Amino acid sequence: MSSINITRITSADSATAAAISLLLKQLSPSQNFVFTEHELAELISNPASAIFALYVDNQIVGMITLGSYLSPTGRKVWIEDVVVDSSARGKGYGDMLVNQAIAYANTLSPCTLMLTSNPSRIAANELYRTRGFEPKHTNVYKMQL
Repeated sequence: MSSINITRITSADSATAAAISLLLKQLSPSQNFVFTEHELAELISNPASAIFALYVDNQIVGMITLGSYLSPTGRKVWIEDVVVDSSARGKGYGDMLVNQAIAYANTLSPCTLMLTSNPSRIAANELYRTRGFEPKHTNVYKMQL
């Protein structure tokens, strides 16, 4: 039987950064992500950010990141970079990561928990709907600076 746990990453090391890099390459194959130990240290030292890793038998096979901020309309918490390794999909790990994100956001409540998901990610979108997320009818714009 496999040992499974989800842990907030609180220290930076090269092995964790490398595992995150591999997951990010699966999340966005067209981008060449190289996530460094320095970037991990910066992320975990930021009180507005939280990153959780899903471990199976002490190996990182999934991750989820949350960012929060205050605005005049209340606290917003965004889920980012949800990915489960291709070899570990279909086992409920994505659901476990989303549940962890909801639990973490509850510690920041009241807040609005939000995320975006590409419509082509059928399984991911179904997961979000079953966890209680509702589509928000708005356009998302981005600008790379």
